[in-house]
Amino acid sequence: MISAAIVGTGNISPQHFKGYLAFPDRCKITHLVDIFPEKAEKKNDEYKTGAKVSASHKDILNAQDIDLVSVCTPPFCHAQIAVDFLNAGKNVLVEKPMAASLEECDAMLEAAKKNGKILSVIAQNRFRDPVYGLKKVLDTQLMGKIVHAQVESCWWRGHSYYDLWWRGTWEKEGGGCTLNHAVHHIDMLCWMLGLPEKVSAVLSNASHDNAEVEDISVAVLQYAGGLCAKGALAQVTSSVIHHGEEQQLIFQGEKARVSWPWKVTANTAQPNGFPEAEQNTALIKQLDDYYNSLPKLVHSLHEGQIDDVLSAIEKGTSPLIGGEDGKRTIELITGIYKAGAEQRTVDLPVKKDDPFYTVNGMKEKVPHFYQKSKSINTLDGNITYGRHDK
Repeated sequence: MISAAIVGTGNISPQHFKGYLAFPDRCKITHLVDIFPEKAEKKNDEYKTGAKVSASHKDILNAQDIDLVSVCTPPFCHAQIAVDFLNAGKNVLVEKPMAASLEECDAMLEAAKKNGKILSVIAQNRFRDPVYGLKKVLDTQLMGKIVHAQVESCWWRGHSYYDLWWRGTWEKEGGGCTLNHAVHHIDMLCWMLGLPEKVSAVLSNASHDNAEVEDISVAVLQYAGGLCAKGALAQVTSSVIHHGEEQQLIFQGEKARVSWPWKVTANTAQPNGFPEAEQNTALIKQLDDYYNSLPKLVHSLHEGQIDDVLSAIEKGTSPLIGGEDGKRTIELITGIYKAGAEQRTVDLPVKKDDPFYTVNGMKEKVPHFYQKSKSINTLDGNITYGRHDK
């Protein structure tokens, strides 16, 4: 029986509670931690876990009844908490984003390696049938080399969203929508195509004058090879100002176009280069048939990733999503921030002597759009997790 602790019992923690409670024969929640202990007590009662409640993660570092720790705190303290638990011999599952800087990511990876423990970073959308299916389709290369990708991470958050004490500052949140919302879609893009070679970007804050951070960014990425044609481009829009919250990933190949939500089209050319009136129905059917033939995932989203991490602990194997995956996503996000702040195209990977490698260096270089004007401990209302399109 695997014993789990949840550190941070705020908005995202219910997904971890439900994930662990889905496997009562394999794990149990033994400890809860929150700097506001009353929040942890409330969750303890709500989910009937019977866990011990603490106000600091340091109070439970040496607890013998902990095998795995979910870190669900604000991003600025992910690294320290994760490193502390890894050094204490615990496995760690950390919420997205992995950390606020590449330097912190490397410290976490080093602690996991040194102590021989699992470090996994939440990327729950990989455990979603349409996303898993899209990845499998791309891997077949039936559509040829990828020539263009379009990533829309479009969310909407009201002005009061940034009134919460840790949101809206580079120091505590680590960034705006690019880091904390588009991280989902950027992870999927990196998983599917790998890192680009070059990044250009523009950062802005168009609707939230109570936040230092961006509420929209637009990036253009250039790829050098792999699944992509040399010179292939991708566009990434990260936003919390889009009504309707439409989110999608579109991949244009040499022979066909596929996307999440699932859609496939395939043009063929006339002698003059214009598209034939009829599409390539044989290729469309081949892609559709393959996509629809893929087995459904037994567990999805957070539950799916928790199942995978539990299996890795039980079998002594590596999880499907490790710390390197989390760092790769931060690598691209850092590139977007660097390109937007310096208003130029930058190369990846970001080097260790670059100011953007560290939290303090980034804070000094990025634009601070507005001064945070309000700070409250909690926000009322329901939490939404975006649209779940097929």
